[in-house]
Amino acid sequence: MTKISNTLTSEGRSVSNHTVEEYLDSLIDSFVLYKAERYDIKGKQYLSSGFKYYVCDIGLRYFLLGDKKTDVGYILENIVYLELLRRGYEVYIGKVGESEVDFIAIDENGNENYYQVAYTVLDQNNKILKRELAPLNSINDHNPKYLLTMDNVPNMSHNGIKQIYVLDWLLNTDAS
Repeated sequence: MTKISNTLTSEGRSVSNHTVEEYLDSLIDSFVLYKAERYDIKGKQYLSSGFKYYVCDIGLRYFLLGDKKTDVGYILENIVYLELLRRGYEVYIGKVGESEVDFIAIDENGNENYYQVAYTVLDQNNKILKRELAPLNSINDHNPKYLLTMDNVPNMSHNGIKQIYVLDWLLNTDAS
């Protein structure tokens, strides 16, 4: 909230953190925004800071921010978040050490699935792929781990982490 308050203040609109919090709570209560809480995977505890917010309708994002091509990764992450909610999961942002796992999805039986979302992981030196896999590789349990991308390549596995073309994942309602 401090970041939002500071941004608005730098634009000439003095707004307190409390006011920002009130507005965000109202947008959450009206289902315009969803709040994803942060969860420490290794410590098995919920964290009281570092929330992320996702918009209920990407059209609202376009209306407010315009069509920015550089935001495709964030939009994809938002879409995956909404789909996980639609599939009935409790969804959290994962923290593992200093790294972040995009989503921990917990089903009604308490089973955890880990998701990393990236627009693409195709680059010459595999730097992006390594960066995206690193948080998942650092988790030492045997829960399913997925890397969802817009790379239309055959499904593959990286040390047990399933890389899936996100459009196939979105269309397959039986998939994790």
